[in-house]
Amino acid sequence: MTATRADLPSLTGMRWAAAVLVFGLHIVVASMLDPASAGSKVASVVFGGGEIGVSFFFVLSGFVLMWSARPGDSPLRFWRRRLARIYPVHVVTALLTVVLGATLGHWARPDVFYGVPEFGVFLANMFLVHSWVPELQQSLNTVSWTLACEVFFYLTFPIWGALARRLSARGAWVFALVSVGLVLLPAVIQGEFPSAHWLQSFPAARLGEFTLGVALARLVALEAWRGPRLEIAVGVMLVSYFLVPVWPREYAFSVATIIGFGVLIPAAAVADLRNDHSFWRSRTMVRLGELSFAFYMIHLLVIRVVRRAEPGLMRLHSTPELFVVAGIFAVSLGLAWVLYEYVETPCRRFLTRPRRKQPELATV
Repeated sequence: MTATRADLPSLTGMRWAAAVLVFGLHIVVASMLDPASAGSKVASVVFGGGEIGVSFFFVLSGFVLMWSARPGDSPLRFWRRRLARIYPVHVVTALLTVVLGATLGHWARPDVFYGVPEFGVFLANMFLVHSWVPELQQSLNTVSWTLACEVFFYLTFPIWGALARRLSARGAWVFALVSVGLVLLPAVIQGEFPSAHWLQSFPAARLGEFTLGVALARLVALEAWRGPRLEIAVGVMLVSYFLVPVWPREYAFSVATIIGFGVLIPAAAVADLRNDHSFWRSRTMVRLGELSFAFYMIHLLVIRVVRRAEPGLMRLHSTPELFVVAGIFAVSLGLAWVLYEYVETPCRRFLTRPRRKQPELATV
């Protein structure tokens, strides 16, 4: 368990479950189901807390980056690899959003977005800084606000990684508890100031989730994790997920499930290291987990196109509407495969390929 570069396929499989939760939430929020239908009621119960899928991604990101950190790696090389991972798909989906906005109407291409000229909105999205401006957080491809948060995490990771590597087990536990406190702080602020709802998408306000993942990875690497086994951790996570609606709104997007994620992610990692049984590392789940990022980035565009182009497909009652949702899911998954195979993977390989050394000039 001290070989911190060991593969953790269960964590890849879990990424797919988190992406599906976000998809289901957007189906509900987009009113793709008749509120009076049985399907809508079931979807509201199953996916009503789906926004916590983003919190899972943030905690997982910190865990995976700390776990796979390369000794002696430079910040520049690290940043290059991370941008190669997310930026090509982001650029393609942002440009696709602009094209769809130009052809389908106002929803994706406003001339002015909260007083900001269109080109300014586009540049903010391209440079992944739009989540720092409350009025721009939901501009263009809405889900990309999470990438702006991730870029901030990447920029600061050399600090957190260096800190965590110097921590003992006791220090890592303290780091984890401080991180939980940082997760709680934005919710407390929103409780006092309801107009501060923009904190949910503000990169600095989500940092605690990322650093919690860093601390948990350090604990697992030190063999100091003392949490429950995977089966129990999944149960804890499910209970915390279905209790999300009980929490006040400002606590629902991260605080409600932070303990669940805090036990689930290291439990899955330990199960892989011990080669315990894990449904999440099956070949199918790992493959779907590989597609999860592209699926996450494209699914909301598919939903919006259907709503805009064929509004008659919405709220068809019971069985027909479920076929529509299944079609949206299938199209999103198919496009995710295209993005993964022909954008994400080849671009990542190209951008991270070793640079050839220039031949030295002969000297006289």
